[in-house]
Amino acid sequence: MLVTVCQLPDERDRFEVEWEQLCAHSREARSELVLLPEMPFDRWFAVTPTFDAVVWRDVVDAHRRWEGRIRELGAPYVIGTRAVEREARRANEAFMATPGRASAFHEKRYLPDEDGFWEASWYARGDGAFDPVEANGAAIGAQICTELWILEVSRQYGLLGVDIIAVPRATPESSRDRWVAGGRVAAIVSGAFCISSNRSGASSAGDAFAGQGWIIDPEGEVLALTSDSDRFVTLDLDLGRARAAKATYPRNVR
Repeated sequence: MLVTVCQLPDERDRFEVEWEQLCAHSREARSELVLLPEMPFDRWFAVTPTFDAVVWRDVVDAHRRWEGRIRELGAPYVIGTRAVEREARRANEAFMATPGRASAFHEKRYLPDEDGFWEASWYARGDGAFDPVEANGAAIGAQICTELWILEVSRQYGLLGVDIIAVPRATPESSRDRWVAGGRVAAIVSGAFCISSNRSGASSAGDAFAGQGWIIDPEGEVLALTSDSDRFVTLDLDLGRARAAKATYPRNVR
């Protein structure tokens, strides 16, 4: 499966330009799956512990408007997260978009509540379901940002036969190295490819976003990283490697 990861800027004056560049890259690479960063279609908003209904409504509306543009990527499958509100309940929701629709398949369960990332103060915890979704024969699970550190979820995905763990992120420059380390461990314990896309550049949260999307193989080897000079990366993943890895150490000791 041809998979694209990326980094996209938090700054709105840069986002439109880099979005168009990502679309051009995805189409030229004939990507089959594009992973977007965490809630990419508006600036990061959970920067204060006080919920603001006007800000939240603007974020929800921005994500709704941009969903109509996902088809510009030209990929049959696109995974990302969006801000949603249903029956007065707010959530950070993972979706998979196909040419016909964008369907939710997971809500972020594990929410930080600290400087710059007051997520638990802005929206509710998901129900804890981590159900894989299918894309052209590939089983894909989502661990949204902080959820990467819940390694029980990674192990469970391995037991379910997941081929790819998708990690949309909004993580800062100050912790960039530890996130790659987390992605490597998630890949190893699951026996799955771990892919991630992140926000980049200046942030209203204070600490700049790190960028550095990744593609990591089932043995924890880093196959590709995005950077300011290479903001989009596409690789052809041999899903047979993920399926074979489930029967090898350390997955086979469970």
